[in-house]
Amino acid sequence: MKLTIQLQLLPTPEQATLLLDTMRRVNEAATFAAQLGFDVGVFSQPSIHKLAYFAIRQRFKLSAQLAVRAIGKAVEAFACDKTVCPVFRPHGAITYDQRNLSFKGLDRVSLATLQGRQVIGLVYGEYQAERFDRIKGQCDLVHRNGKFFLMATVDFPEAPPLEVKDFIGVDLGIVNLATDSTGEAFSGESVDRNRRRRATARKQHQRKGTRGAKRKLKRMAGRQRRFQTTENHRISKRLVEKAKALHIGIALEDLTGIRDRVETTVSRAFRRRFGNWSFFQLRQFMEYKARLVGIPVVEVNPRNTSRTCSACGHCAKANRKSQADFLCKHCGFSLNADLNAALNLRAKALGPPCNPAPKVAASR
Repeated sequence: MKLTIQLQLLPTPEQATLLLDTMRRVNEAATFAAQLGFDVGVFSQPSIHKLAYFAIRQRFKLSAQLAVRAIGKAVEAFACDKTVCPVFRPHGAITYDQRNLSFKGLDRVSLATLQGRQVIGLVYGEYQAERFDRIKGQCDLVHRNGKFFLMATVDFPEAPPLEVKDFIGVDLGIVNLATDSTGEAFSGESVDRNRRRRATARKQHQRKGTRGAKRKLKRMAGRQRRFQTTENHRISKRLVEKAKALHIGIALEDLTGIRDRVETTVSRAFRRRFGNWSFFQLRQFMEYKARLVGIPVVEVNPRNTSRTCSACGHCAKANRKSQADFLCKHCGFSLNADLNAALNLRAKALGPPCNPAPKVAASR
């Protein structure tokens, strides 16, 4: 299994300028290569290499491997869309491989630049240090907010899949980011509170409009996203640890396309909160963490899981009294609505869903 870890570079001012110049030149060469291929209708690596390699070496004064990586960037863009000729940003990420990058111990890296190799310092955290010796293949050089990072690929072994006979159902939501079928809920209040606070601060600084306010806005950029990412890591780690301890799989609802289906139906006041829902990232985190420890993850159709009684199988819109409450009109069963949905997801993962019970008056 391949993961990506982030390593921060600590270049001197002269090295930083040289890295920016190298990134700019490589991206110009990538745009040039893409235009050559697009004009004659060829999009593969061998075809564009034949057209552009020597021209790039002469025109942009790049080393052999930097020229190859520039062509590779154009080819990767065409793999996504051949109808548009890409134009790359001057300081867009560029790729290094074993031929133009090498690590010098644990705290330095040698990178090819326009003026030959430069040995630059590295700094990273404990998480990256535990995986440093597994770095394989390519690394992307990224310039973000005045800092340089290497996005390094780590080849991590997957545990053999466990044979499980049960699943833990996980219902994803906005009020509760996740609720599992054991009854544990992860509230979204802290994320929503952070979102409201950041939105208010941005509005105030944007209204002020001074240079100081604009500098403050720049410093604030990305804080809300990072907070949500941390919460998603925390929740996914907890759920995977629980599934591993219980020796069971994880059943997730397949929410593909939910934004297109629902976003136009929610109120204007709720739209920003709904648009800020990072359910896909949470699902990704759960899936890759589960694969590392051999926990199977299955996706199930969430249709009617919030309307179906987990006790008797009766399905009706009226069963869902409110966001938080579920009360079956058939049998009178009452439960937290998210927990009821999580139990239904678990049941779907275990086998065919129950047939809805006949719609009769609820017994009291």
